[in-house]
Amino acid sequence: MTGETTNGPTSGAFANGVHRFPVRVYFEDTDLSGVVYHANYLRFMERARSDMLRVAGIDQRGFWDAGEGAYAVTDLHIRYVRPARLDDVLHVESRVKSIGAASCKIAQVIVRSGELVTDALVTAALVGRDGRPKRQPPEWRRVFEDLAVKAGNGEPDGN
Repeated sequence: MTGETTNGPTSGAFANGVHRFPVRVYFEDTDLSGVVYHANYLRFMERARSDMLRVAGIDQRGFWDAGEGAYAVTDLHIRYVRPARLDDVLHVESRVKSIGAASCKIAQVIVRSGELVTDALVTAALVGRDGRPKRQPPEWRRVFEDLAVKAGNGEPDGN
């Protein structure tokens, strides 16, 4: 599971159950002072979570196209530690923390040269097209459980 493609953008890669996704800060990501606008950290994290699922073999698009549903963020706690600036190279690291019947918690950190910039805990729930919670497919749960164990979270706690 490297996530690398020859002709497309990187999807990041897993190492020990942690997905690492590179991001460069562009002018459009910053505010008047040249610092990354606070909401853009959420965009970086969303891209990293989407690619984490893709690299793990979870086909969100196929699931949606089949009329099954999609993941929706239901809870988010974020902490801004240091500012990121234009042209910084950041890495979003994503770890599965726990898995429930219809949801999973993912811890994400954004680092620059090993220095913490921002961290968050995101709960994503699988919902059907009707917007109601839906059990995650068993094979997806197995993927999340395997990643949680590899990331050093021990046995998933089922939250």
